[in-house]
Amino acid sequence: MISTLTFLYWLAGIITFIGYFPTIKDLWQGKPSANLSTYAMRTFTMIITFLYALLVNGDQMFIVVVWLQMVACIVILFLRLRLK
Repeated sequence: MISTLTFLYWLAGIITFIGYFPTIKDLWQGKPSANLSTYAMRTFTMIITFLYALLVNGDQMFIVVVWLQMVACIVILFLRLRLK
């Protein structure tokens, strides 16, 4: 059961990361498809969550999943700032 749940958590993390790609693509092409304040808050909370995962939780799977989402949010935030 734990192995299955671990796999599903990893899979959900990858799917979530892939879900950021359409927004990244739009921003890369100059379409302001991401709300700046939303991604600023999302990036801030993902940085805090990543630090928690790294320094408190220590679970490698959690660290990787959170890191992927944090990187995606940072990329989106910078691409959106570039358009402003």
